[in-house]
Order: sequence, then C-alpha cells, then structure tokens
Amino acid sequence: MTLAGPMPVVIVCGLHGDARRDTVEQLLREVPGSVALHHDLSAGPARNVRRSVRDVTGETAWDETPLVNDCACCALREDLVPELTRLADDGVTSLAVVELWDSVEPRGMAEVVAAHGNGVFRLTGVMTAVDPALVLDCLSNSDDLAEAGLAAATGDQRTVGDTFARQLEYAPVLAVADSPDTGLDDLALLRQLHPTASQVRIGSTRLGAAAVAGFDVAAAAAAQHPACARLPHDCDEQGVSTLVWRRLRPFHAGRLYAALEDLCCAAPRSRGRFWLADRPDSLLAWDAAGGALWLENSGPWMASLPDAAWELMPAERRTAAAIDWHPEHGDRCQHLVFTSPDLDRPGLVSLLDACLLTDDELASGPEAWSDASGFDQLLAPAA
Repeated sequence: MTLAGPMPVVIVCGLHGDARRDTVEQLLREVPGSVALHHDLSAGPARNVRRSVRDVTGETAWDETPLVNDCACCALREDLVPELTRLADDGVTSLAVVELWDSVEPRGMAEVVAAHGNGVFRLTGVMTAVDPALVLDCLSNSDDLAEAGLAAATGDQRTVGDTFARQLEYAPVLAVADSPDTGLDDLALLRQLHPTASQVRIGSTRLGAAAVAGFDVAAAAAAQHPACARLPHDCDEQGVSTLVWRRLRPFHAGRLYAALEDLCCAAPRSRGRFWLADRPDSLLAWDAAGGALWLENSGPWMASLPDAAWELMPAERRTAAAIDWHPEHGDRCQHLVFTSPDLDRPGLVSLLDACLLTDDELASGPEAWSDASGFDQLLAPAA
C-alpha cells in the first residue's frame, strides 16, 4: 500500500509512563498501519540511546544511536528526523507515533518535526498523557531530574515539577487515564492548570482523531510566551483555586525579593509576567512549579519601544499589548496566576500587594526604587 501526502506524525509525551504507554498502544490498535518510534534514555547521559520501532504486533526493529554533546535529548533530535524520513519513504506507515521518554519536553521535538518534514512527513498532533491522580504529587515534586534518575543531559538542572508543568501546558490534547484513585479535586486541578486543552479519555475512540487534528507550532510557541500566554482564569472548584492577580503598579524590587520564597511556596504552580520599578523597560517572566522558581527577562514591554518597532513585533505580541493597554503605563502590568488546592487567597493577595510601590515611593521617584536585592543574579537574560 502506498499512502498519498506527507506521513502524519503525532508526539505523545508525559512523565506518567503507564498513561503514556497506554495512549501509544491504543493509537497502534486504533489506526491501522501506525508505527511507534521511541528513544529510551534510561541509560542516562553517559551511554548510548536505544531507539525502538514497534507496531501493533510488538517491536519490529531497534538500534542504538550515540550521544551528542553528552546530551540524550540532542541525540534524539539528531536521530528523529532520519528515522521519520525512513518510515515515510517506505510508504506504508499511516501514522508515526513519536513516544517521548519520560522527561523529554514536547516543544523542542515538535519544532524539530515541523521544521524538517520537507513535504515527506508533517506534525499533526501533540498529546500529553496524564493520570489525574498523580498530577498534584508530580507538580509539587521539587527533586532534580538527576535525583529521580530522569536527567537527559549532563548538568540537567530541571526539576520534576517544572518539567511536568511544561509537558502538561504545551500540548493542546491531554490523554487522560481513567484511574480509580482519581478524585473530583484531581480533575478540577487538571482543568485549572490547562483549561484550554481538549481532554480525551484513554480508551475513547476520539483518540485517533485527536492525533491527526493538526498542530500549529508557531501558535503553540506564542501561547507559551509570557507576553501573550493563555493564562488560566480565576476559579474555585472542588477545593482547588486559581487566583488571578492583576495590578497597574510596579513592584518594589527589594520587597518582592524578600517575599519570593513565600510566594513560590504559596502554590504548586504559578506563572505570568511582572513589572519591576527599576526595570521599567523589561517584561519579566515568572514560572514556578514544585517550589522551584524561574525568572526571566523576556524582552521589552511594547510601551518601551518606538512606534516604528511595533510593526517588527509578532501579531500576537501587538494584540496582547493592545488588550492590556493603559493610557499611562502602556502594556506594563502585573499578571500572575496561582493554582493550588486550599489556596490562601487573602494571604496571597495581601503579600503581593505589599510588594508594590507605595504612593509615597511613586511620588519620590527612581531613587526610592533602587534594587540592592539580587535580582541581577536571579534573572535569566532574554532569549
């Protein structure tokens, strides 16, 4: 049988291995002629990566690929495109299922597949397989991936919690396990963490259709950018809360720095963008999971740019800025979102508000805003 058009490719990822494997096995059963490609990184960043190919009958081939720069994920990227090309050239694979290893995040792999299809294969879906009963424990896990035996490279400094958060929030489709240990609060937490995702129960006949529904890597990247991220809305459900905190006044860097530990521990997941008084031109990203906080300079606020530069910015950035625009501050704002069971809303709001500039500090001008806090060491530079 020879198939017409580029071979469809779906990426299935997730730290919940049983749910991920069940998702892949169902796709192999449900889509005749489908093949699963998996790179096993369990040997760690010191050894070769084992690549296997299987169909509904079981494993059909395997090989080993050498590490690249002591990085198992780099080896995966180098090997993935040639393998997908080989499967497509055979002309008999109706769907290639790329099953990512536990700690591999989907964004990098999705962008590789989308950029190198060359009319031979095309990315049609990204799914994260998840067991709702494990979401809170996984999201709250502050262990380094190396401690958990999940590091994908020498010097991998990611934690279990922040890796899981990026896996969960990137995919437009969540393949959800039907676990007997799942409670209503677990399902509420999952909905609030990624409210725009399409949830498909593993075992549902909708899974195959979701695998080929289409995927736009540019739109997915824009949805992750702090300036235009699709952040959750305020919500209270089944004892789980999402607090959306928005203000039109900058933070005092010293007070915010002193409050970071308490803010980071206030919820297993928080994210958004923020504005420091002594850095009025810098849009700063906030990304916290499992007690670990990542702060990043994500480039300029649109309000700090000359008019001529606006046309050079992506449409998503211009639209997001227009939505947030204030006559005095432009798009500068505080927009932070905290999601947790039993969230202390009043205490969190009080703590955040106390970190803002006071009326007297605003009137005193920049000398009252100087930062001796250590943010220079914390903030990752703009990409």
